[in-house]
Formats: sequence, C-alpha cells, structure tokens
Amino acid sequence: MRHLLTSGGVSNRSIHDALVALLGKPVAESTALCVPTASYGHPQVTPSGAWDFIAGRSSTPMCDLGWKSLGILELTALPSMDRERWVSWVREADALLVNGGDALYLCHWMRRSGLADLLPSLRDTVWVGLSAGSMVMTPRIGEEFVEWEPPTGDDTTLGVVDFSIFPHLEHPSLPWNTMANARRWAARIGGPAYAVDDDTAFAVDEDGTVEIVSEGRWELLTPGA
Repeated sequence: MRHLLTSGGVSNRSIHDALVALLGKPVAESTALCVPTASYGHPQVTPSGAWDFIAGRSSTPMCDLGWKSLGILELTALPSMDRERWVSWVREADALLVNGGDALYLCHWMRRSGLADLLPSLRDTVWVGLSAGSMVMTPRIGEEFVEWEPPTGDDTTLGVVDFSIFPHLEHPSLPWNTMANARRWAARIGGPAYAVDDDTAFAVDEDGTVEIVSEGRWELLTPGA
C-alpha cells in the first residue's frame, strides 16, 4: 500500500502532485472511498463535521479534488455486512480518503471491521490520511492526543510507518499545538517523531520509502531515534 499522510489534507500543489505520483494517474481518472469513522470518536467533532468532509465543504481538501467517483466506507457498519461484499469495494478503489477525528477510535474500528488485516494486500491502493487518519498509521499517538479510550487502554496504533506525527503545528484554532508542546510530546514518544503543519505531508511508497512534502513548516523532533 502507498500512503499520503497529511495534517491538513491536500492543501497545496506540492501535496497534490505527490498524490498524483502515488496514484500513478490523474485524480480525475481515479476512484476513491471516503472513510468518516474517526469523526465520531472525538468529542469536538460533530456530525456536521463528518458531512462537511464527505461533501468536500471542509477547509481540508480531500473529497473535493475532482475524483472520477467517490463513495463512503463507514467502518462501524462493516461487521454487519458480508465481508466479500465490502472487500470488493475496497479492492476496486484507487484511494481511501480517511478523515480526522480520533485516531484510537479509528484504529479500533479498523481492527474490528477487518480493514486493518486487509491493508497489506492492497499494494496499489493509496491511503490518504487527514490528521487522525494519518496518525493511525503510526506506532503510537502519545497520551496528549488520547480522547476516546480503547479497550487496550493505551495509545498504540497500527505501526504501519515507524514514526509518530504531531499534526496541525501552530494552527491558529489549536493554541495547544505549539512547537514547545510538540517537543515535550516527542520526548515521551520513544521513537522517531515529527511536528508538521497543515502544508506538510509524508509520501510513503509501497517499499516504505518516505518523502516529506512541504510548503510549510516541519521538524524532526527526535533526530537520534
């Protein structure tokens, strides 16, 4: 699987170009499924926020990029469905557009639905994460980002990539997301950790090679890890 792990969506030309490179074709020729599930686990995200993401009306461009087709994949519904039915939908999609919200809630439903087990077989699919939709692919998110508490009781996520992400650096609507707090967060992560603003993303190809794509600010906070 290929990954475009963003803080604020496909927010600039450089990130858009990275998406096209991972897809291997224009967005207008690509099909996508949007995954709003993480929205419902975070206390500050409302149903209207989930709808804005799906409808392409949010400030974080994802679903409004001109896809050939766009559908909704709600992970909480998948355990009640025949597995082969929804697996075929995922396999046919060029991209999965995964909304922000609560990374631990998203991780829980990825595992419970079976989507997490399916990911290694999706070699040509691009996972396009937004905030929590990116953090879920890291080893852990840090206690500072725990809102919904999973049955495991810890902050571990899927560990598909080997670094952690502090998103929305210096965002005007998120006064806690300062570089000073990011450094304190990184000191407790126990592995490579980056702070990134909403004009920065990580492009990860199928063999795990990582490229930082940015028109903004980012910093590796644990250079010795």
